[in-house]
Amino acid sequence: MILTCLVVVLMCSVVWSFEAPEEKKDVFSSTACPAFLTFTNAAFIAGVTVELPCHCKPEEVQSVVWFFRKHWSSFDETRALTDNHGNKLLDTSQVPHSSDLRSRFSIRMFSLLIFRAGPEDSGLYICGSAHKDFFYGYDLDIQEAPALKNFVMTFSFIVYSHPMYKVFISFRSWSVCDRCGAPGEQVRIGLCYVYSRFLHVRYRLANQTVASCGSEGVPVSFSRINQEPKVEIRSCQVTCPPEPSPPSKLTLPAVVYQSLFHGVVTLGCPGARPNMVVGWDQGSNPIYRSEKTSPGNFYPRIKIDTGHHLHSLLSCFHPSGVYYCWLQGRRAAQIRLLVYVHLGKDQTAWAHPDFTESMRTLFTYYVVMTVVFCLMLIGRIGYELIRNRFETHND
Repeated sequence: MILTCLVVVLMCSVVWSFEAPEEKKDVFSSTACPAFLTFTNAAFIAGVTVELPCHCKPEEVQSVVWFFRKHWSSFDETRALTDNHGNKLLDTSQVPHSSDLRSRFSIRMFSLLIFRAGPEDSGLYICGSAHKDFFYGYDLDIQEAPALKNFVMTFSFIVYSHPMYKVFISFRSWSVCDRCGAPGEQVRIGLCYVYSRFLHVRYRLANQTVASCGSEGVPVSFSRINQEPKVEIRSCQVTCPPEPSPPSKLTLPAVVYQSLFHGVVTLGCPGARPNMVVGWDQGSNPIYRSEKTSPGNFYPRIKIDTGHHLHSLLSCFHPSGVYYCWLQGRRAAQIRLLVYVHLGKDQTAWAHPDFTESMRTLFTYYVVMTVVFCLMLIGRIGYELIRNRFETHND
């Protein structure tokens, strides 16, 4: 009897300890779209992956359509990027970087992703419906940095001051060290912003007196706004934790990259976001940004861009091998890369940059083999003459 009661109590405790999981709330049912369409100003450094989520839509709308318009163009030039179902890209002729649009743009749920964003991607992005009902908008500003710097600067500084506005560079905090154990690097990015009380009301950040330099909210009458962003790096070294968590087992399969002789291999670290730092190793050799962007290295064969992608030039360097990427100071992925070069439709064998050296090597081997053959032939003839003379003398 006591055993039966004990079993009943345990069963009751198990039953009472079970809680049904809460249903995930529908964000769109609790977020109302603004009656007056405004554009959220978003600024990024060139090369990063940009995600533009559609934060609001009516509940009855099951799919959204993304629209694009270049800065300071007429509203009639707004073009649809996706079809009526929001999951397929339309004609690429009206969209920047149309040649590789399908490899750089992606639609996930209701969000628009732009991979390796460039200055040409700057503009207004609008989430709406097939009937051109607009729900949410972005004022996207992609800024391109010309070079990396190795010195430390203040958190923000004014580069130009005017009675109506001020242009300044706002730096983020330094990133964590991109790797542990071995010497690494830290990176921080400074983007160009404008402070003014005369910004357009539809294109602003949370601080309504600040907008990025390439925003449409900045009046065209303002001059000297084309200030370039800054990317700074500095050396660092941190010890790995005494009991680090096991590294990610993420291993990408071998990549077979077909390219012409003058091409670039581009590798990205899985899971990297704009606010994360990425480090790269070629085998056991770390790849440092400071070395690849030094003043004397005008044409680096391999480099890391501001979006943390690894680029290798095929014309000078065949980057086959194993690469490791570090994400926020921990090794995140292993990439086995296999590169082979083939001729294109408009390429000829003598157009290859190594054609002259290959022909020189081939000619050298040919001459050496010819000389060896001639020497062997002369030796054989001489041997026959000496043997015949010796036989004749004996007779």
